[in-house]
Amino acid sequence: MRVLIVASYNKGRFASFVSEQAEALSRHGCEVSLFGVKGKGVLGYLRNLPLLKDAIRAFNPDLIHAHYGLCGLLATLQHEVPVVVTFHGSDLNEPFVRPFSLLAMRRADQSVFVSKAMMGNHMGVLLPCGVDLPTEVMPVPQGVLAAGKKHVLFAGAFSNQVKDAVLAHKVVDSLDTVQLIELQGYSRNEVSALMQSADALLVTSKSEGSPQVIKEALVCGLPIVSVNVGDVAERVDGVDGCFVARTREPEELRHLLLQALAFGARTKGRDRIIHDGLTNDAVARQLITIYQRITQ
Repeated sequence: MRVLIVASYNKGRFASFVSEQAEALSRHGCEVSLFGVKGKGVLGYLRNLPLLKDAIRAFNPDLIHAHYGLCGLLATLQHEVPVVVTFHGSDLNEPFVRPFSLLAMRRADQSVFVSKAMMGNHMGVLLPCGVDLPTEVMPVPQGVLAAGKKHVLFAGAFSNQVKDAVLAHKVVDSLDTVQLIELQGYSRNEVSALMQSADALLVTSKSEGSPQVIKEALVCGLPIVSVNVGDVAERVDGVDGCFVARTREPEELRHLLLQALAFGARTKGRDRIIHDGLTNDAVARQLITIYQRITQ
């Protein structure tokens, strides 16, 4: 099966979960090509339509799989190839983008949602993106981990307002023995190395779909403290060393973080990811079943 993946390329690269999903589909027999969308706003995305049509003629795909609502809307403006759209969170959570995502949903042959909260009453398939399973311990970047400190990873860039670094600092700044590390500017291997070596992950996001950072932390056995956002509660439910706060109060999050740091061991999150079928290979197999159903 020939699959054309349509996703944003505004940062000069595809999101890691898009590239890794494409690689998994290739391992399972799909011939995959990626089309990168460059542009800002709805009009910026839609200006890619002539280039997308050129890519369709050149690759002759059986199906298009678009990631996020605006890429999905773009993909549905051609009428030659069936379209699957995966909705990830911001495309339905952000008021300006949401109407265009809903239009893409109506036009697509199949909608995929990464969390139950996002899916709501919409028609579609619930399927979070998967993660790779680390096979080796990676070296930690030099100079990142301060000696004599507990190392807590912050789930994103401090500058990303949705991640709410202000709340994270309120949780951590009063803890003299804790270093809060921004997960920004590191390679995939370096992120894996930090997750294998750190003491906890802290998630304070205002909104999420099915955050990859949670699944990545689980496969690395990293204790997790998070606000109740996206599908985090479902992902970590029953995993010792992982905690979901009932509120967004810094005091509660600080209390849970101290419990996570006191856990003092690797979690069994890897087993949970495998059990839930959320490795990239398992997700690829489910996607291929979806592809086959809508192309028959």
